[in-house]
Amino acid sequence: MQLTEVEVYKNILVPVDGSDTAKAALQEAIKLAHSESTGLRIIYVVDSAASVWDSEFTPIDLDQIQESVRSYAHGILESAQRIARDGGIDAEARLVEPQKPGQRVAKVIAEHALEWPADLIVIGTHGRRGLDHLLLGSVAEGVMRTSPVPVLLVRGHR
Repeated sequence: MQLTEVEVYKNILVPVDGSDTAKAALQEAIKLAHSESTGLRIIYVVDSAASVWDSEFTPIDLDQIQESVRSYAHGILESAQRIARDGGIDAEARLVEPQKPGQRVAKVIAEHALEWPADLIVIGTHGRRGLDHLLLGSVAEGVMRTSPVPVLLVRGHR
């Protein structure tokens, strides 16, 4: 089999969370996006798990928490856009909120990839095993299992 044309990704989606692992994934995506016709979208998914709590029984202001999370997310997105710009890529950044209460972050990422539409998701993974993996789960693993498009996992530094 002879390859005559190299397939390039037109739309690359990079979910970020502010971690060093997410930054490593962003760096990989920037390397892949060095084509004039490649779009790079950076997203931060607001985890809505806290919003399913019944505020009548909790002594905290959930609206205030959600607003703090959004503010934090915007800072992460601005930083990620700056990293992309420094790498020569004009990336767009989006804050993405789940459409359904309690929806898992991995599912939101996979759905966003389909809606945008992305050709590739580049996501960082912490590579946790054993009890850490059992307790913390893995957004990257969830994306890999549910994504309608190819997923590039970028392992973080230990």
